[in-house]
Amino acid sequence: MYSLSSRLLISVSVLLFLFFGATVAVLNSAFTEAGEQARRDILDGYIIALLADAEPDEDAELALPDRLREPRFGQIGSGLYGELRNEAGTVIWRSKSALGIAIPEGTDPEIGNQLFAREALADDTPLLTLSLAVEWEIDVGDSKSYVFKVAESLDSFNAQVAGFRGKLFGWFAAVAATMLLAFSLLLRGLLKPLRKIETEIGEIEGGSRVSLSNQFPTELTGVARNLNVLIDSERARSDRYRHTLDNLAHSLKTPLAAMRALLGDRQNAQFGERFNEQIDRMDEIVRYQLRKPAASATDKLVLQSVQVEKEVARLIDGLKKVYHDKSPQFDVSIEAGTEFRGDTGDFLELAGNLLDNACKWCDATVRISVVPTVGARAIASGMVLTVSDDGPGIPKDAADALLQRGMRLDEATPGHGIGLAVVKDISHSYGGQLSIQKSNIGGAEITVSIPPIASA
Repeated sequence: MYSLSSRLLISVSVLLFLFFGATVAVLNSAFTEAGEQARRDILDGYIIALLADAEPDEDAELALPDRLREPRFGQIGSGLYGELRNEAGTVIWRSKSALGIAIPEGTDPEIGNQLFAREALADDTPLLTLSLAVEWEIDVGDSKSYVFKVAESLDSFNAQVAGFRGKLFGWFAAVAATMLLAFSLLLRGLLKPLRKIETEIGEIEGGSRVSLSNQFPTELTGVARNLNVLIDSERARSDRYRHTLDNLAHSLKTPLAAMRALLGDRQNAQFGERFNEQIDRMDEIVRYQLRKPAASATDKLVLQSVQVEKEVARLIDGLKKVYHDKSPQFDVSIEAGTEFRGDTGDFLELAGNLLDNACKWCDATVRISVVPTVGARAIASGMVLTVSDDGPGIPKDAADALLQRGMRLDEATPGHGIGLAVVKDISHSYGGQLSIQKSNIGGAEITVSIPPIASA
């Protein structure tokens, strides 16, 4: 079952079934107990009426008149029965309504006590009985024990309970069906934003929309925002791949042209050596251009938490080997636990290109500082990455030009002129900014500011 609506409806149905089932059971039990208590009170009244009508006869035996205060005792088949037994257990009086019926003897209570019981006639008709044992003083100093017993058929009572139970099931079933219908309609409205997100994602896939709108409930705002961040990140990554391929094609033009020219002079003794030089150059270009997308590619569809201090340490360790002849001194200032919320490859591009440029142009010192920034409503912190050196620096009028792809300050220095452009593109893809200033140690100071991800 993959439908969220179906899962919710089934879950609510089960809960309603359990809740209403328990409610029906409790109400049925309460109704039954209240009904039985009412029948007991009525039977107690019948016992008192029999006690009031009982009088000793001329044989010094307790007797009851033919006409009793409760007329049902004189109606055959009325469902109300009564009898009187002496201390020997012999029935000395039985109501006319019990003609042809043997009232179960049951258990006699102690003198002065009552005993309620559920019993049944010979034909299994259920009865509710009440027995009362008394010590009756016939003459002064002469008393006898008697047991008054009344019984009432429970057929009508059970029918009332069954009718009440049926109404309970009927009403609660109707209420449950109404609630499920209302909940399904409510659920349809509540899930409308999810269907809207699905529609907008389809429009993005079809090319008619560039990002998700911001008109979603608070609970879905974060989802839409993160999806937009993901879409923008993927779009920026795609642009970087395209730029890399463009750079690769452009870089290969020169060695290909040289190789074409060499083919016209095959007889030259240095043809093989010079041709191999161009092949080696092409190999270096391909490896250099493909190294960046390979390092930043990721199969994950979520932004990761990158441990800044760990990755910077790895970069510095590698740069020390590359620039071992220069042996630059690294001054590192990173707050412990600082994280970059994004792709690991993107952070390596940011810090790696800036550190590489600083090492290339410095005289002896390279400084790197990473400071986390947290907004008032941020769910993930940003950062300010600053790299400076003590080299010749970057003229103000050349700073903007160096941020363009392929622009270089010194053509004699090895490089491709795309490092700062890549840093600018990555920082912009995260909503950040790049600035170039003069360092307080004499060289260039490049700062990348990545804003925190806000909660709304």
